[in-house]
Amino acid sequence: MAKVTRDDVARLAGTSTAVVSYVINNGPRPVAPATRERVLGAIKELGYRPDRVAQAMASRRTDLIGMIVPDARQPFFAEMAHAVEQAAAERGKMVLVGNSDYRDEREVHYLRAFLGMRVSGLILVSQGMSERAASEIEAWDARVVLLHERPEAIDDVAVVTDDIGGAQLATRHLLEHGHAYVACIGGIENTPSVGDPVADHVEGWRRAMLESGRSVEGRLIEAPYNRYDAYRVALEVLARPDRPTAIFCATDDQAIGVLRAARELRIDVPGELAVAGFDDVKEAALTDPPLTTVASDRPAMARAAVDLVLDDGLRVAGSRRERLKQFPSALVVRRSCGCEPRS
Repeated sequence: MAKVTRDDVARLAGTSTAVVSYVINNGPRPVAPATRERVLGAIKELGYRPDRVAQAMASRRTDLIGMIVPDARQPFFAEMAHAVEQAAAERGKMVLVGNSDYRDEREVHYLRAFLGMRVSGLILVSQGMSERAASEIEAWDARVVLLHERPEAIDDVAVVTDDIGGAQLATRHLLEHGHAYVACIGGIENTPSVGDPVADHVEGWRRAMLESGRSVEGRLIEAPYNRYDAYRVALEVLARPDRPTAIFCATDDQAIGVLRAARELRIDVPGELAVAGFDDVKEAALTDPPLTTVASDRPAMARAAVDLVLDDGLRVAGSRRERLKQFPSALVVRRSCGCEPRS
């Protein structure tokens, strides 16, 4: 059977091939409703399938969005990527996901690969973007939206949550339970970094502690972001005679590792140790005990990022405040902090 072409659709609909293109691509020119219905009817009757490769070559854009995350194995990044995929599907787009593994060369590799595929835009969850990556984006004049983090190396449109405010909420809540102080498990490099969520979580903890008149000296514990390494660090910390009675973790994955270590050492949570995390991954509600944490509106953030990366006005100059969309954080209270279960 001969391949159905756009000319065949135009003949059956009684219109030009240009009008067929406008209907398929939703523009750039409007099409009268009656004409649109005739074209759509002809497409259905003939079983026409647009040649996406040819469309991409003509428009220099595909129906693809590139997304780079540090590690899709971590629950937070996996759930964020899924939310972006759903939001993109609502706009008729597909998402390609690459893992940088927290390595600059991997991030640059995926940047080049996705830009070479003529993606419609890029959504980056970048843990401290390198100058090489920033230069690559500038060279391609790419549409870019930063999600979750706002690296110093690039000043582009960003969708973030209130990381500092959320960490303050969690720390204050633990202090309200009467603990002498709250220890913090942060990242492996706890030096301040503008736009780094984990650094902001540590900063929120620091502010809440100082506001309450408590010292932070010696109470910040370094640990990688994942549960496995956080578990090993927690085993050492919780085995000390002067172990903390409350810990705020910069990520839920770290908190899950802390809960595992506490159980192994037969430390009752929350009776002897209160724990809170940040991210509200789905697994947080299923830990034993369920984890008190800080939630961000991931679906709304994902929709905002997709809308921004597909917006023709994305690259219009504007102030930094206008180019930063921040969503509020919310405390999700469960049993690990010492509160009674809520129905």
